[in-house]
Amino acid sequence: MKAIDLRDKTPDQLRDELEALKKEAFNLRFQAATGQLENTGRVRAVRRDAARVKTVLNEKAIEAARAASSSAAGTE
Repeated sequence: MKAIDLRDKTPDQLRDELEALKKEAFNLRFQAATGQLENTGRVRAVRRDAARVKTVLNEKAIEAARAASSSAAGTE
């Protein structure tokens, strides 16, 4: 998953993606604990993908806050 692809998505889509990644991370941790995990590298990839999604969500929130503050400053 690339950050540039995530930037094209809406915040709602990103939250859904983050939720899916968290569920997958839980399942992978469960498999690791029971000894059923075959692809150990997937755990790291899922954690990093979740971090990318969170980063893009924060970028969008900051951008929205700046747009709101600049439009509020222009109305006074």
